[in-house]
Amino acid sequence: MPIGDTSYYRASAGEAPARAPLRERTEVRTCIVGGGFAGLNTALGLAERGHGPVCVLEAHELGHGASGRNGGFVFGGFSAGEQALVDRLGAPRARALYAGTQSAVHLIRARIAQGEIACHHTDEGVLWANWFRDPRVLDDRRRLMAEVFGVDWRPVPPAELRDIVRSPRYHGALFEPNALHFQPLEYARGLAAMAERLGVRLHESSPATAIARERGGWRVSTPAGEVRCRDLVLACGGYLAGLRRDVDAGVLPIATYVMVTEPLGDRMRDILRTRAAIYDSRFAFDYYRPLPDGRLLWGGRISVLDRSPRAVERLLRRDLLRVFPQLAGVRIDHAWSGLMSYARHEMPQLGRIEDGLWLAQAFGGHGVAPTTFAGELLAKAIAEGDQGWRELQAFGLVSALKPAGFVGAQLRYWWLQARDEWQALRDRRSA
Repeated sequence: MPIGDTSYYRASAGEAPARAPLRERTEVRTCIVGGGFAGLNTALGLAERGHGPVCVLEAHELGHGASGRNGGFVFGGFSAGEQALVDRLGAPRARALYAGTQSAVHLIRARIAQGEIACHHTDEGVLWANWFRDPRVLDDRRRLMAEVFGVDWRPVPPAELRDIVRSPRYHGALFEPNALHFQPLEYARGLAAMAERLGVRLHESSPATAIARERGGWRVSTPAGEVRCRDLVLACGGYLAGLRRDVDAGVLPIATYVMVTEPLGDRMRDILRTRAAIYDSRFAFDYYRPLPDGRLLWGGRISVLDRSPRAVERLLRRDLLRVFPQLAGVRIDHAWSGLMSYARHEMPQLGRIEDGLWLAQAFGGHGVAPTTFAGELLAKAIAEGDQGWRELQAFGLVSALKPAGFVGAQLRYWWLQARDEWQALRDRRSA
C-alpha cells in the first residue's frame, strides 16, 4: 500500500461537516483566528460562560495543523521540563501552573463525556521509560514530582516493564495515571461541534489576511469578508498568518513526524501488553501507543524540515526497529509531519499583547493539555476580567531570532541527540 499525503487521523475520521467560508461583513464580541485546540478551547470556554457572539476563522479545515496531527498524548506539564519551571518561577508558582494542566486533563475527560466525542480515548495512563541504565533518572524525577508538584508516579521495575513493553532498550519506567491518549482530529471536531451548539460561528477556508485597530476594537479581513470585534485572539500555532510581525517573530515553526503501521493482529502482543501510551527519557525521545484497530502509532524527532511521507517513514522505521526489532518487515500505512510552534523559553506565549488583542501560541510538542488550560485562561480573562493569565507573563513574546534561530534549534537538537547517544554507548560499555 503506497503512503499518501493523508494522515491516519484524516483517513480514519472520514469527512467532517464543512463550515462555509466567511462571505460577509459581520460583528462579534470576540473573533479567534485559528481553528486548532487553542482557538477552539478559547471559543468553547467563552460560549460556556455565555459570552457571545464569537466566531472562529480557520484558513484551512478545523484541526488542520498540529492539533489534528499530533501523537494524541494527553497529560500534564509543558514543553519546558518541571525542573526548568521550578528554576524559573520557584516551587509554588511552578506547582500552580502544573496543576492547571492537570486540571485540563480532567476537563478534557469531562468534555469527551459531555459532548459524546467519539475520539477513541484510552484512559490507561502513560509510561515514561528510562532509556539509560542509571536509575537516578527515574528516582530524581519521581521525587521532584512528589515533593514539588504533589503527584505520585508509580515506579515500574525493569523486569515488570519488560513483561509489558517487550523491548530490551528500557531500564524501568514511571507510570503517570492522570493521562490518556486519543484521536486528536476527532477530538478537535468534537470541540467544534460543542462550540457550534452553543452559538459559536465557525468559518473554514477563511484565512485572516489583515488586522487593523479601530475605535472600540479590531477589524479582521478575509478574502471574501470582514469581522469587527471588541476582542481578537491570535491562535495560529506553527502555521503563521503574517498578521503581526512581533507575533510571528516569537516562534519557530518546527516539524515533528508520525507514522502508523498496518494492523498488527497477534504481533501486537509481541511488543506491547499494555494499553498505556509510552515515551522515553531521552531529549530526542520516541513516543508511541497502540491504536484501537490494532495498529501502532509511532512518532518522534524534531526538525526544521517538513519532510515528505516517504522520508518520514524512512527515518521513523529505523527508530522503531531499534526498539522493536521483532517488527522487521512491518508495513507502514500512513506517515506525515506537522508544524509546532516553539518559543525560545519552551513555554506558551499567552495573554494580552495590546488592548483587546490576545495571543495563544508556542505550545511546542506538548500541547493538548496546555492548549486546554490556555483556552480556559483566555476565556476567563475576556469574559470575566480574570487575571490568571498573568502567571504566564514571565514567558513573554520574545524573538525567536529567525532565521538564525532555525539553525540554532537544529544544532541544539543534534547536540542533545548526540549527548543521549553517548550516554547510551557508555551504558552498553559498562554493562
